[in-house]
Amino acid sequence: MLQVMVRGGDLHPVCVRSGERFVFGRDPHGDRPRPGVVAVRLPGCAPHVSGVLAELTVGQEAALLRWVGGNEGRLSSLLDAPGGARRVTLVAAMSAMLDPGKNELVVLAGKQVGADLFTDLLLTFTVTSGEPDPAESLLHLRRDTELKPHLRKGLLTRHSKEWYVALALAEPWLAGDDDSPFPPTNRRIYERVREWRAGHAWNLERPQRVDDAIRAISQIAFGELADPYAEARVGRIQNPRFAVGKRIAEYRLVTAEDLDEVEQAARFGRAPRD
Repeated sequence: MLQVMVRGGDLHPVCVRSGERFVFGRDPHGDRPRPGVVAVRLPGCAPHVSGVLAELTVGQEAALLRWVGGNEGRLSSLLDAPGGARRVTLVAAMSAMLDPGKNELVVLAGKQVGADLFTDLLLTFTVTSGEPDPAESLLHLRRDTELKPHLRKGLLTRHSKEWYVALALAEPWLAGDDDSPFPPTNRRIYERVREWRAGHAWNLERPQRVDDAIRAISQIAFGELADPYAEARVGRIQNPRFAVGKRIAEYRLVTAEDLDEVEQAARFGRAPRD
């Protein structure tokens, strides 16, 4: 029999045992108690976080996390994972098995800390064998959400210069080649945009123009609070370009489908000119 201990910064620890389900989000409660279901409202959730974010089902031998919300999450398992640590970005309708030991879930920009200021919300799931205390609560699958902060403030305009720079910067993550510690250089970004746009790449041959575009993208991806290029945070992130590239992929400002689209268009000489 398994038990999963769920912890968070402002959350009282919750223990879920085999045969129970744990549902959590901004507002997961309903009107009637349902035996075997633990429903918890995450404190401090931003208004764009789904009412029901995810559902954890604990069986006799495994714990399965099913993502149902409109937000993205990043699930990481630590040293007890088979084959070592792993990391996966969760989107709607995805499921992931929790590994024995400690698993960390980051709800991207899931916590509101001020007017239009957001930070990530961290939860930990510790999977062990044993008998937890029984828990009962309520469940109601509400999915009424607001748009994420970067969508409310304006998403990258498709096929704009910044959109292409974001695509080139995040290409290693979008293509599944994120083991490299080095993000694309300014020259690489310029060459990729030129390839995708059939020889036309605005003024990106000038490195400063690439830097300016990445700074603008960083403000969209991180917001004011955590922007690694912000003056108040200089020195805290050794490689802000790496952080921005990773964040672009996690937030799906551009996607693997976008990358495939521009590759196909360039291959057949149909690259758009804006």
